[in-house]
Amino acid sequence: MIITTQHIFEPFTFTSGLTIKNRVLMAPMTTSSSDENGDVTEEELIYYKRRAESGLGAVITACAHVEPLGIGFANPFGADSDERMDSLKRLAASIQQGDAKAILQLYHAGRMSNKKLLKGEQPVSASAVPAVRTNAETPREMTSEEIEATINAFGEATRRAIEAGFDGVEIHGANTYLIQQFFSPHSNVRTDKWGGDVTKRMAFPLAVIRSIQEAVAEHADKPFVVGYRVSPEEREEPGITMDDTLSFLTAIADQGIDYIHVSVGRFFGGSIRGEDSRSRVEIIQQHIGSRLPVIGVGGLQTLEQVKEALAVTPLVSLGHALIMDPDWLAKVKKSRDEEVFQAIYLSKKEQLDIPENLWNMVTNAPGWFRVEE
Repeated sequence: MIITTQHIFEPFTFTSGLTIKNRVLMAPMTTSSSDENGDVTEEELIYYKRRAESGLGAVITACAHVEPLGIGFANPFGADSDERMDSLKRLAASIQQGDAKAILQLYHAGRMSNKKLLKGEQPVSASAVPAVRTNAETPREMTSEEIEATINAFGEATRRAIEAGFDGVEIHGANTYLIQQFFSPHSNVRTDKWGGDVTKRMAFPLAVIRSIQEAVAEHADKPFVVGYRVSPEEREEPGITMDDTLSFLTAIADQGIDYIHVSVGRFFGGSIRGEDSRSRVEIIQQHIGSRLPVIGVGGLQTLEQVKEALAVTPLVSLGHALIMDPDWLAKVKKSRDEEVFQAIYLSKKEQLDIPENLWNMVTNAPGWFRVEE
């Protein structure tokens, strides 16, 4: 299948009826730039609007926590209370003023948090098993009541997203956060209805999807997208395998959601568990693509890379590329793709509209971004 540049600019309609004007979305990326209440700042609104204005089909925001115990980053914005409504309305409006659809990513960090972020509270998870990482804190196993309350919190956050004017939500079931922790045999060793074999470990994520869909059915009066982000595998032993994920994606497709967003470092990258070099994104597309659109992501920075990816999946999301150059898509549309910035240029800081906290993060983490003068 030969993909032309023109193909990038063809519209796409999701099952829910929402149409985006082209095939490129902004991937969700943490900004750590909100205020102490969990409200978005002016810096963030400018950052999102600037990128939306480049012509993107949709912008998926940084992850918003659905409960106070769900916080996993410094300076996050929340969707955990009606007190956040004005903040969420401003965020949706800033993206839509840039003529892109606005999708709010919802998450709970689970054991990937710590007492400092949670103001002295112990992190929670499916089971009392710490993550395999430096300084990981042992989480407290959630009670049945807490699990039900968290499932409800995802539904309530979705209601807020609808009332704030967003065009959809993305369930963050990836990157080792709480929803993935319930699906993983490493972090979930429960013996009640929320744990067990691979099918039983799907119970919590599927309950979250249902809670969100119930909120959409009750509160949305126009097409509203529900997507799901998934990490295909885990390095841990035991950990999520590709076979686990393919079974899980079949179950998700049966729930009738709008898309699957694959979270991998490289679009054409192979397994992180072994020798299998086949692209995880391609395997997922082959498995589920006839039932659900797949959004591919992972190191896509040049026009040629995006065209190669769109020969596999119907949609792509760009992360680093849009931090380095907010005008990526506008330049491509004007056949000026050779002018796209391929690094963070320190001398162009004022042109990039990157919040100060995020700027410090991307310029001070060796090897994360290419940084040049």
